Amino acid sequence: MNFFQEDPNLKQILKKYMDHDFYAWAEQELYEFGELCGTEIDERAVHTDREGQPKLIKYNRLGEELSKVWVNEGYKKTVEQVYGKGIVGYVHKEIPELGRKGSYVYSMAQGYLLSHAEPGFYCPVTLTQATAYLVDKYGDEALKQKYLPHIISTGDTELYEGATFLTERQGGSDVGANETKAVSDGNHYRLYGEKYFASNAGACGVAMVLARREHAQHGTKGLSLFLVPWFTEDGRLNGINIRRLKDKLGVRAVPSAEVVFDGAKGYLVGNPNKGFYYMMEALNLSRICNAVASIGIMKRALIEAKSYALARITFGHQLIHLPMVKETLGKMTVKQEVETSAVFHLVHSFDKTNESEHDQVMNRLLIALLKMESAEQAIHFAHEAIEMHGGNGFIEDFVTPRLLRDAQVLTVWEGTANILGLEVLRLMKKYDVHRLFVRSMRERLNKLSTDLSTFLLKKLNQLEADCEYLLTLEEDVQTFNCKRIAKQMTKVFESVVALEDANEGDTRKRLVAELFFELEWENSYKVDTGLKYVKEYKKLLFLEKDYVKQ
Repeated sequence: MNFFQEDPNLKQILKKYMDHDFYAWAEQELYEFGELCGTEIDERAVHTDREGQPKLIKYNRLGEELSKVWVNEGYKKTVEQVYGKGIVGYVHKEIPELGRKGSYVYSMAQGYLLSHAEPGFYCPVTLTQATAYLVDKYGDEALKQKYLPHIISTGDTELYEGATFLTERQGGSDVGANETKAVSDGNHYRLYGEKYFASNAGACGVAMVLARREHAQHGTKGLSLFLVPWFTEDGRLNGINIRRLKDKLGVRAVPSAEVVFDGAKGYLVGNPNKGFYYMMEALNLSRICNAVASIGIMKRALIEAKSYALARITFGHQLIHLPMVKETLGKMTVKQEVETSAVFHLVHSFDKTNESEHDQVMNRLLIALLKMESAEQAIHFAHEAIEMHGGNGFIEDFVTPRLLRDAQVLTVWEGTANILGLEVLRLMKKYDVHRLFVRSMRERLNKLSTDLSTFLLKKLNQLEADCEYLLTLEEDVQTFNCKRIAKQMTKVFESVVALEDANEGDTRKRLVAELFFELEWENSYKVDTGLKYVKEYKKLLFLEKDYVKQ
């Protein structure tokens, strides 16, 4: 299977955000990458999940500390192939064939296809992406020259995968409670403490670590950012040991560990008083990647559900002929297409340089909204794919159980729905982001003249009133309702994206927008005598007339 070939919607999105020359090159590259993800990488993902999970080799035969993480040979091959395609590197350096840098849109198109097969492996890629971002943007020239070429390697030099270590046992989401210490030692620091959930531990070449310098103030403002190599220059462990690997429900490809620093050599990155803010920038990038992984799982779940419905014969007919099945597949298609378009709209916004404060704040809002929504939808889609398969969907011979297990972590990584709801509320209080959002959506809707845009303007007006009212209430009421407000913002934003796609697209895109509005805004049950999903299912699912037996 070729995941890129399976996704006409992705092609339309990329044409929108890439110029002609870039798309002409990217189309061929993504075709090859989609084939790779749909065959070799997908097969290796099964092995890694079932038999080839990372293993901790704590000591060597002489009893000396190793803290080495073993990964299988197939995993190593995936590392070579994926990074060699420039999924991290071409954001920061020129593509040889084009003589120019790539973009996050291109990188995350790769991440989207990769997540069809192995969202667990996209996690280390995401961490390496965040590491490259931090070193490139805030590292001094010495750090850049020494480490960045390895972090963004496409096979031209030894690859150093990255990691970002925030979480501590007593802190969790409360990063300000972190206790890892950094002691000055000449032109570098020595780190002491532990990180309780450190993904890509033992596989990374460098880690970006938050630690508190001596005499620094408490809370997040006292945290500094350090680049910590995993090994010393002579190949020994850099004062790091792994206590244990986590036994996770899903995304088993990535080694997640409890890591202890005992005098690990680290290099200060940027302003020592802004470490937390640097890491939050990287976290926002990781949240976008999280959303990309989610829409990748959504698409794979849809592919599997559709394929099974076409292949399964029940009561003498293909499963896909049942009206309820057509409705399920139609709803999944509509939601996944609009969600994907919304996420790549966000990625394109993130790609822009020299953003105004307005753009930065809006990006932070959309990141919180879409990360929350897409992660929840990934679980829903995996569930729907299992139900479409019946009992087979619960059997590990099929990919559907792994999709559900892998999807579950995406609601937790990079911030739960509660944390993201609080982020939205914080942006409302500090930056009046709700007013920026309403003004932006209204301007975009005013360029569209349809019954649906008129309907949505009314919903936007109600949202505006709800936001203003909420901010007049006591704090407990605000925090209790912040996720509800976030959900309404998400519905409005995705509806605007659906209408814009319809305005720029063909009759099928207009059908998608119409059905999306019914899906998102219909609050009460009514008998559907029109059976739109049943009548239009071939158009929605890109099925040729002779593809489904009559």
